[in-house]
Amino acid sequence: GSGDGQGQILQRFPEKDWEDNPFPQGIELFCQPSGWQLFPERNPPTFFVAVLTDINSERHYCACFTFWEAVESPQPQSHARNGEGEQEEEEEASSLVQPAQLFAPKSLVLVSRLDHAEVFRNSLGLIYTIYVDGLSVSLENVIGNLLTCTIPITGGAQ
Repeated sequence: GSGDGQGQILQRFPEKDWEDNPFPQGIELFCQPSGWQLFPERNPPTFFVAVLTDINSERHYCACFTFWEAVESPQPQSHARNGEGEQEEEEEASSLVQPAQLFAPKSLVLVSRLDHAEVFRNSLGLIYTIYVDGLSVSLENVIGNLLTCTIPITGGAQ
């Protein structure tokens, strides 16, 4: 078709909403403001941060890192031919041509109440690298490590 599509959430952390910080509804629309479209070539990754304000006037910083992945073409296309005879029909049947490879956008999104764009870029870049390189590391563990830090008590043991 036209290459237009609709975004969908494939995975999220945490899997359930936190009472004080619900999951932003419609985030899949926000990630691709110009729509989810297929492209004939792989575009370079993009990164942007936008601020969403909730009903309580609290700011949520949404960092979005988008990259493009090759997608399977739905059906082969055939060349139209003018002519007659069985030989031409056989040639037509054997001349099915695969359409050009298409690329679909995929977005990694980090939502935070803190404004730290460079940390967001680095964190999403790390997740992207692990995903693209196919490293045998659980994304759940990576995200848990990125989001966890220990703050020592002043004057106390480490």
